[in-house]
Amino acid sequence: MRKIERQMCDAIANEQDWCKDNTEVINFYNDDKQLVVTSVYLHGNLISEVTNNAVTIFDGGWRTNTTKSRLNAIINRFCDAFTDGVYQHKGEWFITDDKYVKQFVNGYTFA
Repeated sequence: MRKIERQMCDAIANEQDWCKDNTEVINFYNDDKQLVVTSVYLHGNLISEVTNNAVTIFDGGWRTNTTKSRLNAIINRFCDAFTDGVYQHKGEWFITDDKYVKQFVNGYTFA
């Protein structure tokens, strides 16, 4: 895992807003100041939403190695052990979740 991805994941885990280079973490709270969702952006594009119960991933409109690397850092840190994350085969993106391979879909949620 890259240093920037470790810092990104630490910011998510510590409920801290954080920004470095092309990656940003923003926390959103309700009126009672309870965390609702943590959003992660790459080049200003939403790539992940993390809540207490789930991780939702997006490609942000760009299926790049950097996007895939950021998503996998989040998945590896915040999802269960049966998730291998996002990978590419013959130009197509796939997700391995709960030992099943699925075609990547924007808004896929690991619960």
